[in-house]
Amino acid sequence: MDGRKMTEAQRAYEAKRAAKAGLSLERWLERKDKAAAGEHEAGAAKTRPSATAADKKAKPGFFARLLEKAQKPL
Repeated sequence: MDGRKMTEAQRAYEAKRAAKAGLSLERWLERKDKAAAGEHEAGAAKTRPSATAADKKAKPGFFARLLEKAQKPL
């Protein structure tokens, strides 16, 4: 979070959290930015389709299986 974009209430909240962690506000915000960037990169890695997932055939859902059974002759 950029300090210039925060309201006074947000700044006070973050200062309280930084004091609880034993850090200065600037150091706390730097650490928070790094953690957010790491989560963003991890999320981007999860969204990439894998070759094995694309090769697998999806199991039909509950209603699809129910309709399939209803179409079979007795």
